[in-house]
Amino acid sequence: MTGVIPTDLAQLGPVTGRLDGNDHTTIVVYALGPDMTDHLDWVTAHRDRLRAGLAEHGAVLLRDLPADLGLFDQIVRAVGGEPLRYTERSTPRTSVTESIYTSTEYPADQPLPMHNENSYSDTWPGHLFFYCDTAAATGGATPIADSRAVFRLIPEEVRDRFADGVVYARAFREGLGLSWQESFQTDDPAAVEEYCARHGQTFEWVEDGLRTRHHRPSHQIEPGTGERVWFNQANLFHVTSLDEEVREALLSLYDEADLPRNAYLADGSPIDPADLDAVKAAYDEVSFGFPWRQGDLMIINNMLCAHGREPFTGARRILVAMTA
Repeated sequence: MTGVIPTDLAQLGPVTGRLDGNDHTTIVVYALGPDMTDHLDWVTAHRDRLRAGLAEHGAVLLRDLPADLGLFDQIVRAVGGEPLRYTERSTPRTSVTESIYTSTEYPADQPLPMHNENSYSDTWPGHLFFYCDTAAATGGATPIADSRAVFRLIPEEVRDRFADGVVYARAFREGLGLSWQESFQTDDPAAVEEYCARHGQTFEWVEDGLRTRHHRPSHQIEPGTGERVWFNQANLFHVTSLDEEVREALLSLYDEADLPRNAYLADGSPIDPADLDAVKAAYDEVSFGFPWRQGDLMIINNMLCAHGREPFTGARRILVAMTA
């Protein structure tokens, strides 16, 4: 779907915006063009209207930026303010600077399920910035999904089963998933215990590592719109998100309590995989993706838009920053 956007968002200086997407998820696209000489000036001049696009549609795409890491950082700060550190990590990333990271480093042949960043935590970034440094040879899109539409499309009986929230269980051991040191960004067990206590997590040190559990909501009210959004990572944490061979191998070696990640209903009972299939079906219907081009910068409202990653071939390097 390509469409018109409100007049106050359509013409930003010499750049004309357009809407792209589908019946559920839309993104405001501004092709800045190869002749623009000062991209930061343009972004700064139109910051409020870019943020208005994020508040309404949930996503904005700026195209034709130069390959300049410093400019990326400046635009992040101009639009979103001071960048956030990536804490309470659940997926592997590499730090490029103190506040810029690679996107999740899953194997290229595996998709990354749709999710809202850090929705398993009690704090999360308000905005995410994805910069395409190197586009994949094939595939590798970062699809987005309007979290309001996802909530509406999940069957009511499934939403009811998730009504009291999600319990996230994690087990950290050397050589299996993230270590607790990487996840909590510290080598000090006392700092981990203090973090868990402060953020409502239970913890248990075991012979070969650490186990944690915590309860979070399955949906939230997005404050800008007042609308309800599906906002959890049960589908990503649940053991069924793993490749079948990997899942079977892990379950043959470890008790369920020692899996790197898993998710349960609020009372601790198992989540029916059929319910997660219904969630996935909603994401599949709502999701919209586009081929990355070098120099693309996508900004999303983290509560209004979930995101994922498609499998790819060739080199791919997407850089990520987060702000409040």
